[in-house]
Amino acid sequence: MRTIPLIVAATIACGAAGAAAAADSESNSGTSLVSGAFGNTIVETYPDGRQARIWLKADGTYTGEGRKHDMSSGHWSVKDRQLCFHQSHPFAFGASYCTPIPKVGLGEPWQAKAFTGEEITVKVQRGHVTPS
Repeated sequence: MRTIPLIVAATIACGAAGAAAAADSESNSGTSLVSGAFGNTIVETYPDGRQARIWLKADGTYTGEGRKHDMSSGHWSVKDRQLCFHQSHPFAFGASYCTPIPKVGLGEPWQAKAFTGEEITVKVQRGHVTPS
């Protein structure tokens, strides 16, 4: 299913946002909630061990690599303490997907649900991490 990169982006990014939210928990001004993710990698691990990655940019765009190594990109925003994604490549996803922003630090894992409903583990790793 080609929507996996968006799923990955949405659920992973909540962790990146959490790193910034821990430092700036009272703010709800867009990039201040997710700035801890800039320059770092949001990693999402699925039950089968495969991982997906997402990279947020300060200009409101993101790129991602799904667990099947398919690439995606689009735009992100913050609304009501949720990180929202709108995929534009490889195709435009008709609706935005939003996920709560947890309060966690860089490298601290947390449990989340992917858009598909699967239980996943999410964390933000320092730097631009690519699959090995």
